Amino acid sequence: MYRILATSTDPRLLELPWHIPLADWPAELLVALPHGISRHVVRFIRVGDEVLAAKEMPVEAASHEYRMLQDLVRLKLPTVEPVGVVTDRYCANGEALGAILLTRHLHFSLPYQALFGRGIQAETVTKLLDAMVVLLVRLHLGGFMWGDVSLSNVLFLRDAGQFAAYLVDAETGELHDVLSDGQRAADQDIAIVNVFGGFCDLEAAGHLDASVDPMQVSEYVAERYLALWDELTCEQELGNDELSRIETRVRRLGELGFDVAELAVTTSPDGTRITVQPKVVDAGHHARRLMRLTGLDTQENQARRLLNDMDAYRAITNQWGVDESIVAQCWLREQFLPALAVIPPELSHKLDPAQLYHEILDYRWFQAEREHRAVPIQEAAVGYVCDVLSHLPDEEVTAG
Repeated sequence: MYRILATSTDPRLLELPWHIPLADWPAELLVALPHGISRHVVRFIRVGDEVLAAKEMPVEAASHEYRMLQDLVRLKLPTVEPVGVVTDRYCANGEALGAILLTRHLHFSLPYQALFGRGIQAETVTKLLDAMVVLLVRLHLGGFMWGDVSLSNVLFLRDAGQFAAYLVDAETGELHDVLSDGQRAADQDIAIVNVFGGFCDLEAAGHLDASVDPMQVSEYVAERYLALWDELTCEQELGNDELSRIETRVRRLGELGFDVAELAVTTSPDGTRITVQPKVVDAGHHARRLMRLTGLDTQENQARRLLNDMDAYRAITNQWGVDESIVAQCWLREQFLPALAVIPPELSHKLDPAQLYHEILDYRWFQAEREHRAVPIQEAAVGYVCDVLSHLPDEEVTAG
């Protein structure tokens, strides 16, 4: 006997052995994927063509996290997508079991332990921390107090040389209309302690570069959070001769992936000073633009890179007077798709399509610099497959 509350209507959910403790599920139902440290039993299970993350936990906690994740998805914040929660579970002998929270696996995502296990440079550590800070700021802007800010509760996606971070654990979260400074400070303190502890664990396991100091890393998180929060929310006082600084600030926000919906401008009584406060909406300007033009669903930095390549294609083909949507379709047909068509099927699951194209562009640039000539995109793709992709680990689903 059991009860399923789910957003999915897949009848195959009903065929799973909910009467068995999750730790004892048969291997043929499981998918071998890396996952972070958790206080609960976590398994990845295959349901039809989908892979779901299953977490066994107390009923109250599972129901709360399910609702929190639903709210975060509704607010379009970076988080895993909830699928359902299974309650009223009992073993064959009548013993009560905990609930199981089901979330959709985020394809190509990795927990930080998997990234460090492959060897990681200090520069990459900074990118991971920046991604987590951006995630925390976005959650705080949306009124979400996390309560357990930790690298273990984050999944990372490669994003054109950077990383995008997604919340994967909302068990301790609370949603408010607006967070107080005290609530934000509490999350910051938790982040500092947990990041320090996480990097100490990595250091003890021999997975941390000698140049990375856990204490400096935790201090970096605090500094970056305050800098980003200030950039997004503070009022800026300008003189009449400093209006160009408004545009500079808007550009900086755009580079961080945030859109400025409008500017709140207040002038002093004598008209000599102007106070400006940007009203920031959700991140993802470039990703939304690329989706609208091409239908490609990407991370923000990936979208920025692909749009830049589209602009270069437009210049090379002298299509400045042509409608942007037409240029986008030509670029998709003549550049993006031919490059990906070179990738052998057995290697296509190494990275997601947008990341593959980004790396092909990088490879083409280095090849052009080395050989002092223009390199066609398909030629670059062939070289990239041979020299780089064939040696990369697989970051897509691997059946266990």
